[in-house]
Amino acid sequence: MRFPIVGSEKAVSIGQPKDRWTMLFVYRGKHCPRCKRFLNKLNAALPAWSDLLDVVVVSADTEDKAIMDKAEFSWKFDLAYGMSEAQMRSLGLYVSSPLSEAETTGLFAEPGAFAIRPNGTLMLVDISNGPAARPDLEELFDGMRFNIDNDRPERGTA
Repeated sequence: MRFPIVGSEKAVSIGQPKDRWTMLFVYRGKHCPRCKRFLNKLNAALPAWSDLLDVVVVSADTEDKAIMDKAEFSWKFDLAYGMSEAQMRSLGLYVSSPLSEAETTGLFAEPGAFAIRPNGTLMLVDISNGPAARPDLEELFDGMRFNIDNDRPERGTA
């Protein structure tokens, strides 16, 4: 799975081997104020997160919408865009239709967080069917540091 990054010629690949862990956060898009609050908290804690793993944030938004968000909020993380419905569904995300054109114009993913090992496999997944349920970033960071430092296995595989 590949996503283009705002302001970069590169795209980020998810699920492919690399030298570091990756934390992929899926947000609903430009239309979601709760997403902005969550991502602003992530951005404030980004130095610690970046020391531990790569952070990528993605939505189904167009490049133009993603550029506007990055400019408005001065986010420092890699902001990807253009997530397709097939990609949303392959990650097991909840997919929503807009309530009106004032909200947005196409399908979008509800929030998700995915911790991905350097070998490209999932270690931890947190998904929601609406904007109000999200992981606590401090707890998630602490848990990920423990999981990485202790090479913990993924759970929920029984």
